[in-house]
Order: sequence, then structure tokens, then C-alpha cells
Amino acid sequence: MAYQQVNIIGLQHMLDFAKAKKIKQFVFASSSSVYGINDHFPWKEDEKLMPISPYASTKLSGEMMGHVYSKLFGIRFIALRFFTVYGPGQRPDLAIHKFTKAILKGDPIPVYGDGSTSRDYTFVDDTVRGIIGAINYTATDFEIINLGNNYTVSLKELVAAIEEVMGKKATIERHPEQPGDVPKTFADISKAKALLGYNPQTPLQEGLKKFYNWFSENRALLIK
Repeated sequence: MAYQQVNIIGLQHMLDFAKAKKIKQFVFASSSSVYGINDHFPWKEDEKLMPISPYASTKLSGEMMGHVYSKLFGIRFIALRFFTVYGPGQRPDLAIHKFTKAILKGDPIPVYGDGSTSRDYTFVDDTVRGIIGAINYTATDFEIINLGNNYTVSLKELVAAIEEVMGKKATIERHPEQPGDVPKTFADISKAKALLGYNPQTPLQEGLKKFYNWFSENRALLIK
């Protein structure tokens, strides 16, 4: 219900506000989760969508609601499908932040499944450049665009990369796979390159170092 209220009703309030104030450009944060389970890698924006979580279904609903408002009220609506954004300031409930904190505290890190699931991790600076491109985009009235990094990293590889950056080994706590988690995400970013001039430049190791530097600087606030 929380996803419905925020991602659908909340979005409709924002679109109604844009309509009332005659705002012409609306950039929407969608999600790679709308693709669901789909092995046509890398994912293009015109793939068949089969979301497998309530969150993903609300993001897909948001894209379609934007299409309605674009057609009826002339609001340019750009939906950006984000792919696992990380970096300084990342929310504490997301994997890279959660793993870093656990390793520093000497706690086990929860790993769901066998570690073979993989994600297209995208550094926040690259994502922001894509958002700025979408803010300035004027060629068409409605677009759906992937903002990923165009390569995929397994959970095992992610943990190993974090260990290397931190210089500490993780203790792994195994859990069953979580319902609603997709096994792999992998973005085709050719449309973002063509329409937005998007060009992600941050390799995972470099992005993890920047995240860890931020975490270390703010350790007193982040670990209590």
C-alpha cells in the first residue's frame, strides 16, 4: 500500500501540480525493476515488461500515467529507468552501504541466494549527468530511457570488490533468495547516449573507493 500511495497517488499529485502551474518538463525516476525476469540482455527500452514485485508494478504504472498526462495536457514526460545507483550519500538500507557498515563493525553481511545474482551498478555522478541531460531534452514529448552502466557485476564480485577497497574480509551470512528479486539487471544505454549525450565513466572499483572515502569521513555519524 505504501508503494501505491507514494509511487502512484503521489505521482498523480505531482502531475496535477505540473498541469496547474503549466510546467512543461517532467522528469520521472523510474526503475530497472520494471523489466522483471527477462533474459534478453542487455535490456532495451522496448522490451516486454513483466514486473515481479509490487514496487516494480507501481513504477510501470507511473510511466504510463506520465504518458497520459503528456498526451492530454502537453507535459513533456521523460521516464528514466535507474539501474542500481550507488555512491556517497547512499541510503543505509541498500547493499553497498549495508555491507560496508557490517564489515567495519565485524558483523556478518546478509547474502541472499548463492551470490550469482548480478546488477548493473551505476555511480551517482553518472546518473546525475543523465538526469541533467533529461532536464534539457526537448526533441519529443514522451520518452523512456535507461540510465545504467552497460555492464553487470555479480553479488560475489561486488563483495570481493568491497573487501579489496576496505582491506578487510567479510563474514557471509547465507539466506534464501528473496521473492521479487530479479536474477540479473543489464542496461542497453544506446538510447541515452543518442538522446541525452549520456556516457557513464566510473568503473565499479573507482566508485566504491569514492563511496568508502565518504563513509570513512562520516563514520561517527553512520556507525552508532
